[in-house]
Amino acid sequence: MKYGFVFPRGDARLAADFAREAEQAGWDGFFVWEPIWGVDAWMSLAAAAMQTSRIRLGTMVTPPSRRRPWKLAGETATLDQLSKGRAILSVGLGAIDTGFAEFGEVTDRKTRAELLDESLDIITGLWRGQPFAYAGKHFTIQPKDFYPPPPPVQQPRIPIWVVAAWGSARSMARALRFDGILPTKIDPAGKHVPVTPEDVRRIAEYAATKRAPGSPALDIIVEGVIEGNDLSAVAERVRPMAEAGATWWIEAMWSAIDDMATPEGQAAVLARLRLGPPLV
Repeated sequence: MKYGFVFPRGDARLAADFAREAEQAGWDGFFVWEPIWGVDAWMSLAAAAMQTSRIRLGTMVTPPSRRRPWKLAGETATLDQLSKGRAILSVGLGAIDTGFAEFGEVTDRKTRAELLDESLDIITGLWRGQPFAYAGKHFTIQPKDFYPPPPPVQQPRIPIWVVAAWGSARSMARALRFDGILPTKIDPAGKHVPVTPEDVRRIAEYAATKRAPGSPALDIIVEGVIEGNDLSAVAERVRPMAEAGATWWIEAMWSAIDDMATPEGQAAVLARLRLGPPLV
């Protein structure tokens, strides 16, 4: 299993400082939030790339429905070049309660799903190079060889992780086209509930039967937060996920977003980061 750490909040310089600390503490990935209005995620990751040499870098997560896919394709390819092949693109429909309506973004779930699918087609197509053309419901592109960025270092593409609702055939099918799944689970009342090791086991079995023969192994990424300073005890809580088939544990201290506005809050998050991952 590999281990990632989500930087809850802060400017690009602080993100770079935390990324350097994360690499020194043994984390495998460093991820930042991509807000509608706030500190730019890709500038933060670029700053982090300049302060690190090994750790993977990405967002958690990017909603392509509110992005121009060609802009996102260029940003990710640039980060991959800058970091010498360490970028990860995590995508999903996005949480509409983070300002979608207030900034005039699309809130309809079906439309956001359509935009997500078309965006992924365009991003992966542009990464492959020119000539590239696309005709969809929302986007149309004609080939244009006008100073494109260098292709990503990682081939055949930058890894794409997709948020998918376990139990939704369409959502799962989208994720299985790519490189990793960030599973979510919704109960009959429509409430998000935690993903369990048994869910992870079933997802791994499902992916094995639905993926095309010869496809690379699918990453299964689980997210959570574990309190406490005893890493051996922490590891025992993560171990069932690893044994069930999860390949990444993402430590996501979302509850510390407000705390990061103070030096004391930053110190508390940094202390957890410096403890390192709960290796199992």
